[in-house]
Amino acid sequence: MPRPVGQFRPALVVQPGPHGDSPAERWPNHNETLLPETALIMTRRHPLSAITVSTASTIMALTLGLTGPVAAGTHAIVEIEEIVTHYVNANNGAGPMWCFGSTVIARDGEDVFLSSIETGKDVPPLSNCRWQLWHRGSQGWTLIQHEQEYRQREPCPIALVRGGPVFLSANPSTTPPGTPYGPCKPLVMRFDRKSPKEPPKVEEPAFAEGTFFTDHSYRGFGADAETGELLLLNVNARTAKYFVSHRDKEGVWHQRGTIAFPIRGAYPQVALRQGAAHVMAIGDIVEPIEEWRKLKKEKTGADWDYVFRRLFYTYSPAIGKRPFSEPLEVETVDATGGAISNLDLFIDSRGNAHLLYLKMPYANPIIREKYFPKAENNAYLEYAILKDGRPVSRKTLAETCKNGSSLTPGYARFHVGGGEKLYLVAYGSMKDESGNTFSDNFLAAISEGDEKPSFARLHMKHPLSNYFTNTPRGGSKPGDILDLHGTGADAPNLRYARIRVR
Repeated sequence: MPRPVGQFRPALVVQPGPHGDSPAERWPNHNETLLPETALIMTRRHPLSAITVSTASTIMALTLGLTGPVAAGTHAIVEIEEIVTHYVNANNGAGPMWCFGSTVIARDGEDVFLSSIETGKDVPPLSNCRWQLWHRGSQGWTLIQHEQEYRQREPCPIALVRGGPVFLSANPSTTPPGTPYGPCKPLVMRFDRKSPKEPPKVEEPAFAEGTFFTDHSYRGFGADAETGELLLLNVNARTAKYFVSHRDKEGVWHQRGTIAFPIRGAYPQVALRQGAAHVMAIGDIVEPIEEWRKLKKEKTGADWDYVFRRLFYTYSPAIGKRPFSEPLEVETVDATGGAISNLDLFIDSRGNAHLLYLKMPYANPIIREKYFPKAENNAYLEYAILKDGRPVSRKTLAETCKNGSSLTPGYARFHVGGGEKLYLVAYGSMKDESGNTFSDNFLAAISEGDEKPSFARLHMKHPLSNYFTNTPRGGSKPGDILDLHGTGADAPNLRYARIRVR
């Protein structure tokens, strides 16, 4: 069994941490440029070179609800790599991957749906983009819908119900173009799968009293594709509280209160399954240590510096009937000036929450050089399991490898196969037999126990360093097809890859 973990602790403080009067002055720059002004479609089928992921262990302990072994000799075939579209810098502080906590790609059978945003020419920021909805069928990608006006700042996550509608979370500005940090009105667009080019039905989520939503929504969006339920979170820009809206199986929206993390949370992964709601978010505040803040200003000249060091999780066992639990601090690197990236969240059939994140304890070079001169800037890909809001296990799946014999991780997501077999699709670097360092995407099965997974190279022609997947959180059914959408070395292109895992 994975080793027990004692480092989790409840987050006892429930007041938001420090943030500026304009909470959107600086937001993390996962990809500064935004999406497309024109559509470019280039399709290339990958030569069917298969890779093998060998493991003789089970995916996860049966007591945690994951059933079925991963047989030795599991194959992954990169079937398609292609450009869907490209993006144009909107100069509004966001980018095509900005909503990385919630997916923009979802699959139902042979249909793949993708949300993108287009930058308006000569439209002043911040809300100077509009959403696009793409579909991929047997003939490739088609742009089937787009917003009429440029009223969005951020990418618009999507979710689907199997055999039913496709939903898109929008956050249009309600103020004139060029108004920064202005009020916005969260909406959900419902597209009819049978008539995808018909104008969508517009739904208005319900929220508790006291909202103040702006163009920096930090929203999370997810679906339970089996029941048709949706979950939407949007942050109050003044208080840093998340307001929760829930669409029940009858299609009715309900306000479900608020979530207050110990400090402002951002980029949440949200999951809804069997009536339970789960949220993972990363803390996002101004450097809290005054001495370090002064040192950074001396070195950079910047008046502010935001940090991402504390990872939180909360859940409701019965959305609408039970409140969200007191937030749990899953991990922190506050004491060493590090950084954490929340990467993925999966809820299995037994209700266990599987968390994936990247940890770099000494990420800031300015702090490291002065206060921790002997420390190395290593990266650790961490995997934790929680049950009923309590920690069960945690282990390191990959870490910086100086000799290049194993994967040095840079990014990762889960892929959930048939029978809830759990895999990693990662981006990182290794060295080849000649000692040359290369970067690529890799696949690995997550095994039971302390043993690290064995990563197999996918040999992508255009590796993706930042990407979304067809996650069950967005309504996609677990299975042998892995859809990737993201960016690589050939920006401003936005790419798609289809990988078959068996």
